[in-house]
Amino acid sequence: MASARKKITTKEFRSEALAQALEKQDMAAVALALRNGNTVVPLLKPGGRDNPLDGGEVWTYRDATTGQVALLLFSDARNKPANLPPGVGLFSPLWLRDFLEEHHAEITTVFFDIAGPHAMQASVDDLRSALAL
Repeated sequence: MASARKKITTKEFRSEALAQALEKQDMAAVALALRNGNTVVPLLKPGGRDNPLDGGEVWTYRDATTGQVALLLFSDARNKPANLPPGVGLFSPLWLRDFLEEHHAEITTVFFDIAGPHAMQASVDDLRSALAL
């Protein structure tokens, strides 16, 4: 019996605009890409299959020495290092804005494509400003 669910490919877990902005190392272009497109986010626990409102549990990195927390975002699911949890979500600009608003006191920095090919880092405050609608 054929599955009624649409098969999601890794190509769908990509933001071409974000990838191009990161390649140029252009923070203004990164902000524009984040405001106008989806972002790949690593998940500790994927959302429930039967609940489209459950986006899952976002994975963040906590430095064991300093206790500082980093959010990792990716332009493409293929750029996520294999040593991170296997799940990913594709989230909207509104979700990212709300997530950063809710957790801005905990998250100290945001890394984009941390393992490359064009890694970048931004402060939470810079991203909150970029996502202000």
